Amino acid sequence: MADSKHIVITGASSGIGAELAVQLAAGGHRVMLAARRERELQVVAAKLGPGAMVVPTDATKRHEVERLRDRAIEAFGHVDVWVNNAGRGINRPVLELTDEEFDLMMSVNVKSALYGMQAIVPHFIARGRGHILNVSSVLSRVPIVTFRSAYNAAKAALNALTANARVDLARAHPGIHVTLVMPGLVRTEFQENALGGSPPMPPGEAQPVEDAAAAIVAAIAHPVAEIYTNPRHASGIVQRYFQDVGAFEREAAARG
Repeated sequence: MADSKHIVITGASSGIGAELAVQLAAGGHRVMLAARRERELQVVAAKLGPGAMVVPTDATKRHEVERLRDRAIEAFGHVDVWVNNAGRGINRPVLELTDEEFDLMMSVNVKSALYGMQAIVPHFIARGRGHILNVSSVLSRVPIVTFRSAYNAAKAALNALTANARVDLARAHPGIHVTLVMPGLVRTEFQENALGGSPPMPPGEAQPVEDAAAAIVAAIAHPVAEIYTNPRHASGIVQRYFQDVGAFEREAAARG
């Protein structure tokens, strides 16, 4: 198809990344799947057809991310879109965090995306166009799930890196788009894979993973600066938080 894109997705072995790959492949795009778990990647790839490729990658290691870029360019000829989706949560309040836990959250949720941006942007500059999408979280904006403290902090750092990269690139390379993606609670394995597990979530609160992925597909088709995969977050909880931070946090504390 004429508008088919070559797309690299990290964190593609499950959850949002896997569903995003399924939807993009169904739309005629060529997809390269990256994550640490090769067997799970192969399961996802089997759903996508012969155009999908698998490259086992630990996104917290710069040289592996650069190898992923090289494999993608070799296989596709060029890359149009790079999705930094690797991430992991933790169940630990601020005052109980260890150095190792905090460093791990920063490595998985921030440095992985930094490596991805630094690896692919020279290729985009050479082509004069490209699109980076960094998957963050609504928790980077609003402290409503405080047991995710280090995860929330890491995603807030990712937000800042994303915005700064977007402004820098816009000055000299307007053909390169940078999008920040902020899902809320989504029905995936993320909760059970978090370090320390997760408390039970309220029934009905989670967004279907298909809807979250569809929002990212739409942002790939029509690049924007940032999106909430669940539209009610932007007009609801986030807006209320910034209208009166103190009042919002007092109410959150009272709810426990």
